[in-house]
Amino acid sequence: TENKGILERLDAGEVVVGDGGYVMQLERRGYVKAGHWTPEAAVEHPEAVRQLHREFLRAGADVIQTFTFYCSEDKLEMSANVSNITGAQINSAACDLAREVADEGGALVAGGVSQTPLYANKGSESAVKAIFKKQLDDFLKKDIDFFMVEYFDYVEEAVWGVEVMKTGGKPVGATLCISPHGDREGVPPGECAVRLVKAGADIVGINCHLDPLTCVRTVKLMKEGLEKAGLKAHLIVQPLGFHTPECNIGGYVSLPEYPFALETRIITRWDVHKYAREAYNAGIRYIGGCCGFEPYHIRAISEELAEERGFLPPASTKHSLWASTLETHTKPWIKARAGRQYWENLLPASGRPNVLPWRHLRI
Repeated sequence: TENKGILERLDAGEVVVGDGGYVMQLERRGYVKAGHWTPEAAVEHPEAVRQLHREFLRAGADVIQTFTFYCSEDKLEMSANVSNITGAQINSAACDLAREVADEGGALVAGGVSQTPLYANKGSESAVKAIFKKQLDDFLKKDIDFFMVEYFDYVEEAVWGVEVMKTGGKPVGATLCISPHGDREGVPPGECAVRLVKAGADIVGINCHLDPLTCVRTVKLMKEGLEKAGLKAHLIVQPLGFHTPECNIGGYVSLPEYPFALETRIITRWDVHKYAREAYNAGIRYIGGCCGFEPYHIRAISEELAEERGFLPPASTKHSLWASTLETHTKPWIKARAGRQYWENLLPASGRPNVLPWRHLRI
């Protein structure tokens, strides 16, 4: 697969494993500032970004995305996180890091653009497109395999992003961070998919905001919309790594735990096995993760779909399928947990039974 492009792989029916989340994972490691979540770490701490790329690659990722989320000049300016680093510098450094690591394992590099504050502030089409064009120009100076237009609440803005990135002459993927209810204007997922494909997107789907099974559900609605319109495109899903049974239109950013107390909602590796299988069965072939997805979650996708892909990732040398390694454990009650049945049927506890919020406790 080393020399095959993204569309060659997908056209051949191959499973493409995406990478996981960057901004949230790097915030927890101390390299990203929560709030505006800008990616200046690509310049300030390249070693941290490089290491996370490497861990995703080792877990089986076929695509390494550039760490360029929220790297538009308007977002950088608004965040006040950096005063001496430009968007162009971040884009350049991020592209180099992604290419360096991707080349260590025959992976592809995707250059990503995301929603802009300007659009949310009613910026004009030409002004918003100028922001994407600036990022595209940065990417075209580098060795990028395809583009990702990701994390859009409004299909209109995503369409503008696709139209701009399409002029770069490479394949374009587009993912919205919407719920099964539709985008923020109420445009249903099926219609969103149709608009994105008509704008030139080769791959369409969902990323972030809601949990894996919810995102798969939304992609299924997109697929139905495309079929009804007689359009064809490859499907992608890169969901949130947290449980969001609320399935709210605003996604996890509207939850009271966002962003600093989401830990008890984290999905397990076994949840990911179920998700990867559901996604595959739904006809989705580009399967990855977004915020909350750690390398071990990406490894779980690779392991669930190992038969379809024909191999296990390097990180599986330190992991046994369905916990079979526990068979040699000295403690009998742990030994009894070796095997699929135990882990697939376990309902994990939150560890917080009947606990009042800490502020009500008198110590």
